[in-house]
Amino acid sequence: MTGDGCQAELYTDAWHDALKAACAEDSEIWQIYANNFGTDGFDDSIALYRSTPRNRTFVLFEGEEFAGMSSYLGIDEGRGVLEIGGTYYRPPLRGTGFNRRVKEMMLRRAFDCGFRRVEFRVDERNKRSQAAMTKLGATREGVMRADRITWTGHVRDTVLFSILKEEWPR
Repeated sequence: MTGDGCQAELYTDAWHDALKAACAEDSEIWQIYANNFGTDGFDDSIALYRSTPRNRTFVLFEGEEFAGMSSYLGIDEGRGVLEIGGTYYRPPLRGTGFNRRVKEMMLRRAFDCGFRRVEFRVDERNKRSQAAMTKLGATREGVMRADRITWTGHVRDTVLFSILKEEWPR
């Protein structure tokens, strides 16, 4: 999958060490993620993502630079719905516009493949991701209270955003 200066490649074991090292660059961020992709939790978390047949995890690049990961989660072809989530960017790429370019690339691919709705589920504490979803043009549909228990034991409220195919002009 390619976008504006970015690209995604399906995760395979060949990318394990590079992705694990990238995820270790910011150990604090995992506190607001549902799963721990930090040093201690990476192996179990990537195995969980890969064991779910309705998920597809990608490694991301900005040009030739290894940038992080993102996933299509809960792929439901019958309903025409999937979620973009499990997204992590190496710290130097945050705030550079990389997120928008990656999301545009992934949205375009999802809609081109016939999906009609793309969802984004964000921890209520993650204000940066919520702002990015709004800036992207996603509709905030509401808060799912006490939606899940994260790896830290935190009972998470999840903010649900979506973009429908007819709302995506690209």
